[in-house]
Parts: sequence; structure tokens; C-alpha cells
Amino acid sequence: MIETLLPYYSYFKAIHIVFVISWMAGLFYILSLFIYHTEANDKPEPEKSILQKQFVKMEATLWKIIATPAMIISVLAGASMLTLNSGLLQADWMWVKLGFVTGLLIYHFICQNIVKQLKNNQYKLSSFQLRLWRELATIFMIAIVFVVILKNAINWIYGLIGIMGVAMAIMIAVKLYKNYRKKRGE
Repeated sequence: MIETLLPYYSYFKAIHIVFVISWMAGLFYILSLFIYHTEANDKPEPEKSILQKQFVKMEATLWKIIATPAMIISVLAGASMLTLNSGLLQADWMWVKLGFVTGLLIYHFICQNIVKQLKNNQYKLSSFQLRLWRELATIFMIAIVFVVILKNAINWIYGLIGIMGVAMAIMIAVKLYKNYRKKRGE
């Protein structure tokens, strides 16, 4: 059975890449919506209520129609690739990738919880905290791409230092942006 599907491996790979891109786009956009939704609390009525209702609708639509289906298809296509080429599970880099993917899945479900919280007017994170949270998806994406592309050629210590450096640079950029917005009075 698997041997007859082996010629389709490249199709599963293409589907996996397309839907990983869609999933990441959904995660990046949902966090932007969370930030704007949270910042709508600072607006006067009726603008505040109008914006919050609109953000709830946009968040639900994005989550149900783009982010979650893209995540499911990404995982199914990836699992199909591993089934068709089980030798990939013998490679150390694949286990590192799967570890980061597990982290990204946990991130996805935490975001799903935030969708529910905001729908119920529960604001547990500030817009600044949400900006930092958004960058975690970027770090997962960078780590996964580098592991997949470099495979065994990567020196894990340098790779880890590089990922930490990117994370610190992103956090500094977010902090600078926050200060810039404060100066502009936003």
C-alpha cells in the first residue's frame, strides 16, 4: 500500500509547505488582531464596543476558516510524508523539527484559548505582552526552517545560540517599538 503511494510523496510535501505557510500567516495575523482587540479597550464608547464586536468576528473567522484547517492539513500532510518515508524518523534533525512543531502546536492551542477569552471580554494579556507572544511564532518558524534546510550540517550549539540571538533581537525590537509608540502618544 505505502509503496503504491510513494510516487505521491512530492505532492504531500508540496501540500505540507503550502499549508504550513497558510498556518503561519494565520498565526501571525491572529496575534495582530489580538493586539488591536486589546487596544480597543482604550477607545471611548461606542467605538470600543463596535471595534470589539468586529474583532471577535474577524478572529473567529480567521481561526475557523484559515488557521485551524491549515494546521490540520499541515500535520496530516507531514504525517503522510513520515509514513511514506519512515527513514526520516532515523534522522536526528527530524526529531528536533518535530520538537519545534510540538511547541508550535501548543502555541496554536494557547492562541485558540486567547480567541475564546477575548470573545468573553477577558483580557489577560496587555498589547505589549501579545506583541512578545506573537514573536514566539517567528522564532518557531525560523528554528524549523533552519533545522529542515541545514539538517545534519547544522552545529546544534551554534544553532541554539543563533536562535537565542534572533529571539533577543526580536524582543529588543518590540521594546523599541513600544517606546516609539509611547513617544508618539499612541
